[in-house]
Amino acid sequence: MPALQLHQLRVAAVGKLICDNVTKPINERDVILACLFHDMGNIIKSDLSVFPEFLEPEGLDYWQGVKDEFVNKYGSDHHAANSAIAREIGLPQSALELLDNIGFSKLETILASVSDEIKICEYADLRVGPHGVLPLEERLHEGRQRYLKRHPNEWVGRGVRSTPEQFQTLIRTARELERQIFEHASIRPEDITDASVAPLVEELQNYSVA
Repeated sequence: MPALQLHQLRVAAVGKLICDNVTKPINERDVILACLFHDMGNIIKSDLSVFPEFLEPEGLDYWQGVKDEFVNKYGSDHHAANSAIAREIGLPQSALELLDNIGFSKLETILASVSDEIKICEYADLRVGPHGVLPLEERLHEGRQRYLKRHPNEWVGRGVRSTPEQFQTLIRTARELERQIFEHASIRPEDITDASVAPLVEELQNYSVA
């Protein structure tokens, strides 16, 4: 879906902006590829009624048909579909490993990782909501409210339940992830905005996978 394409482009643009402004050596290409394709199977889990404006101009019936095709081909697990599609596309193994490990439910594991690449991928995804780039905590609260409407007892996915106390722990973990990344960066979190990533979004539309 165009809105999902744009989300992936924005996440990749945030990732590239960070990579371009950190003082540590980073495999930028793996970060960009993982971010560009991290949600390729997400139409499988999408409630197409949530953002009806995202269905235009084709309409609900068209996108429901696409969703059904994805489910028939890849099954009902969007995480498995993401991996399968990335492998079909031919992403390098190093990028596939990043893609397979992006996920809010894995945040604490990511924070403890020695990989700066997975930390940047996860953080980039945490900064982009359905309609654009957001400050970290605003994005987390936006996501929580959206998922609570659909799944009152489960919102971070893959069987991970969250009490208000657990949510606050996850916010603290996300803040620490942000601190670690920008400790070695020449930009600040507030420098990442829709305006600052817009040129990179345009550039990445023609990014070569090969």
